[in-house]
Amino acid sequence: VMVGALPSMLPGFGLTVLVSLLVIAFGLLTGLALAILRSLELRVANGLITFYVDVFRTLPQLVIIIFLYFGMPYMGVTLSPLVTTVLALGAVLSAFACEIFVSCMQALPKGQTDAARALGFGPLRTLFMIVLPQAIRMAVPLLTNRAISISKGTALGTAVSLPETLGQAQSYMSIVANPSPLTLAAGFYLLLFIPLVILSRWLEHSSHKGR
Repeated sequence: VMVGALPSMLPGFGLTVLVSLLVIAFGLLTGLALAILRSLELRVANGLITFYVDVFRTLPQLVIIIFLYFGMPYMGVTLSPLVTTVLALGAVLSAFACEIFVSCMQALPKGQTDAARALGFGPLRTLFMIVLPQAIRMAVPLLTNRAISISKGTALGTAVSLPETLGQAQSYMSIVANPSPLTLAAGFYLLLFIPLVILSRWLEHSSHKGR
């Protein structure tokens, strides 16, 4: 049964990998941009970003996916299952990433920014040349763990008919009336996420060693 399921499940696994990579890229880049905006200490922007972060850290991922897919058409916007899943999970990751970046930026000794100003660095130059490089390095282990945790939510895309690994396994299982495709799907998820977990542990170890 598993051998017979492979041809239909391999494209689903490829889509799972693609969606995971897109979620991670979109979430981390958006989170970094939001953290930079927050560091500029603009009152209105800070209020909007805080609201965004609180909303997407609080709502369940499945609720966001269903709202985007079934709710947005009422506003004249129709999203594909792939775009819906990437936007929903990416928004959740960006909210957590923003908080992690901001926390790491605030954890840096204040003396470093004072020294940069004494050397004639402006606020933006200090941010991009002194603060951000160190904050990003500190944030990497935390971001890796969070990115793995949220990207596993790609399986929730089945709720909007995303034909990823789990969706394909369920489809084939309904045809053969055998749960073996679900076992194969679990194997595919392990194949994808175990290397990422190992990478996360290595990055965390390297970070502690670097200190």
